[in-house]
Amino acid sequence: QLFEQCCWEMLLSTGKYPDGHICFHISFLVNKHKPWIESSYHGVITENSDVVLLDPPLVALDKDAPVPYAGEICGFHVHGLSAPFEAVVLNRTSGEGRLRARGPIDCERQREFTFIIQARDCGTGPEGHGEKRSHKAVVHVEVGDVNEFSPVFGQLEYHGSVTEGKVYDSILQVQASDQDCSPQYSQICNYQITSQDTAFAIDRNGNIRNTASLNFDKKSHYKIHVTAFDCGQKRAAQDAVVHIHVQPICKPGWQGWSKLIDYEPGTGSKLLFPKMHLETCVGWVSWIRTTVELETSGAGRGCDRQSHSERALQKLCGASSGSTDLLPAPSGVFNWTATLVADGGRDSDLSYRFDGRQAAKIPDWVVPQNLTDQFTITTWMKHGPSPGQRAEKETLLCNSDKTEMNRHHYSLYVHNCRLVFLLRTDYTQTDSFRPAEFHWKLEQICDKEWHYYVISVDFPVVTLYVDGVTYDPYLVTDDWPIHSSQIDLQLTVGACWQGGEVSKAKFTQYFRGSLSGLTIRSGKIASQKIISCLQTCKEGLDITSPESLRQRIKFHLNPAQSLVVMEGEDLEQMNAALRKVSYINSRQFPTKGARHLRISTAVQCFGEDVCISVPDIEAVVMVMQPSEPRIIITGAEHLTVPASNLALGLSLFRDLHIISTVTNTGTKNYTLFTDKPSGALKEIAHNLDYCDIMVLGEELRAGLESLELHHSALLGKHLEYANSSTGMSIYGVDSISHYTEVIRQVRYQSRQAVDSVRTFRLTCSELNGRYTSDQYMLQVNILHGEEAFEHVNHAMAPPKYMQIIHPTVTESNSYSLGE
Repeated sequence: QLFEQCCWEMLLSTGKYPDGHICFHISFLVNKHKPWIESSYHGVITENSDVVLLDPPLVALDKDAPVPYAGEICGFHVHGLSAPFEAVVLNRTSGEGRLRARGPIDCERQREFTFIIQARDCGTGPEGHGEKRSHKAVVHVEVGDVNEFSPVFGQLEYHGSVTEGKVYDSILQVQASDQDCSPQYSQICNYQITSQDTAFAIDRNGNIRNTASLNFDKKSHYKIHVTAFDCGQKRAAQDAVVHIHVQPICKPGWQGWSKLIDYEPGTGSKLLFPKMHLETCVGWVSWIRTTVELETSGAGRGCDRQSHSERALQKLCGASSGSTDLLPAPSGVFNWTATLVADGGRDSDLSYRFDGRQAAKIPDWVVPQNLTDQFTITTWMKHGPSPGQRAEKETLLCNSDKTEMNRHHYSLYVHNCRLVFLLRTDYTQTDSFRPAEFHWKLEQICDKEWHYYVISVDFPVVTLYVDGVTYDPYLVTDDWPIHSSQIDLQLTVGACWQGGEVSKAKFTQYFRGSLSGLTIRSGKIASQKIISCLQTCKEGLDITSPESLRQRIKFHLNPAQSLVVMEGEDLEQMNAALRKVSYINSRQFPTKGARHLRISTAVQCFGEDVCISVPDIEAVVMVMQPSEPRIIITGAEHLTVPASNLALGLSLFRDLHIISTVTNTGTKNYTLFTDKPSGALKEIAHNLDYCDIMVLGEELRAGLESLELHHSALLGKHLEYANSSTGMSIYGVDSISHYTEVIRQVRYQSRQAVDSVRTFRLTCSELNGRYTSDQYMLQVNILHGEEAFEHVNHAMAPPKYMQIIHPTVTESNSYSLGE
């Protein structure tokens, strides 16, 4: 043993034995001990890296140290083919080692590893013979997570619904997930609504709630965006879209209807509620009544009627002739309404507004002189309550003394919402106390709506018709007859003329309201049918295919077609019936604007009188602007005639042609209505209502010059004419061809021609002045003395200025008309 110790000491100091021999030959005496390592290790590795941090550190010890090889650590061995790790020696002498991954470690695939590790020494020599291994130690490695994944929602769109008026704790829940492996990065820690100004909130669990009650009528659908954050505050790459649908509280009422219905003129009947149905919110119902009312107060005189003068309408409705129109459209000789204020504008039926300052005197030649105990007054009136507690009389029509005295012979006035008709007979008819004032008290007089009034006098009985309904006076007062006198009378409209008993004649008792179609005529209107015709609407409600309703729905349509009432026991049948209600306007050029609809409903349930309340609904039928006609007059622009020929009369318009074009809205098409009776283009009735022939310059000299028209020219036509020194008016609703035929027979007669030139202007109108023609000018050159003789000698070769000129009428859109 002593020898061995000395040998070792020499070996360590010199590398030789004492006798000088190399000591490697004694290796069988070196590797006596196994390396030593800890019994277990715990390691951590961050994914996507190869460094493992072990606790405790990887160090192997060998008691053979410091003997070379035997006391050195040459390696570590990892047991387990699935373990993706290897251990390397950092220092053979100290035994320090390092555990590392052989490749990338993915936490999402495997979060931890457990395997065995051993250390080995270097044996007895460089070849590693006689190596010894340590005991087996257990190594547990956990993989550290990296926040590499963003949260992902389970679905990109979510849908939820709420009932209006309620606040919910949770409407729906959104959910997101994260593929990271650790709780820190794989858990969703927060949700957030990214949409601005919403009435919703979201909690940490993804529950969405509304922060305020919602209203279906204001907004029925909400679209909000939601994002998610994991606990590492990484945001979802794509937001989720959440749709919140607001469901209305079941309220009884009509659904599926439109508040605004456009109506294109000329399209006939249009269904008003093609998809409408009634929601009752209850089970079976036993009875339903629905009323549809058309309110047309905004369209002309209550509703669309033919835009003709009242006088013309009476003819069209079958009344005998003889009516005098006291409020005609201002034109030609009918000029006393020119200073009045038109009410409603160009697109409405002709009416006049009186504000307590306007009135008109009717010319003496217009006033009917043959009134007897039978005559009729008709008018449209719109009137409201009078201001003040003690309202004055408001005169519609008054026939009073022109001068000296102030007697009212007959008048029609309103006083305190009562309509009063005054009729004073004179002593030539009777000398006894007679009925003189007839009073009616009706709601219509002051309801600010248009109504049609007919005063039918069959003295001593006076009957009032309002909108075709008969009313007897509630009060009749008697008075003495008026003493006859030679004082002239003055007929006025809008006030009463006070010509006597005052320092200065003036109007008094002004009317405040609107009037239209005021006429007076001798005799009674023959029948109720004519009165109904005069006030009948050209627009109204209709029911499409009423026979399809069978017997399950009872319906009533009033004569004015402004009210439809339906009753039935079956809800679906009632829905089907309402879908058949339509609006129709048969006027060729209807008044544009709004027509208001109101629908009211009553419902009964089984065993109950009234089970639910259905609110009324209101809608508007908007009548669009109709296509407008243009009246074009063509013919000779110059005529030349010897003065001597004028005594027999000159046909002024023998070459006249009248054409009316209607431009179809939105197109370049034209419909023609001409004076030519062949009528291939004349598809529908198209009438004029007056033509004025005006004398320009000096008026016709009485007894020397005149415009003449033989009465035979009017036979078989709905035409009349009036003549004066300023011209001639031909009026009445009749066809273009009839007007042309009559105007061609108008002759200018001069018994003593002084002027060398006379100029005439012709204009025509339809729809009571709503549409007027262009101004057709005709110049008549009158030749005197030698000029006339020269004219005769050159009759075979007339000069250029005598030629009949047919101007070409050019329309826009490259459309032209010519003879």
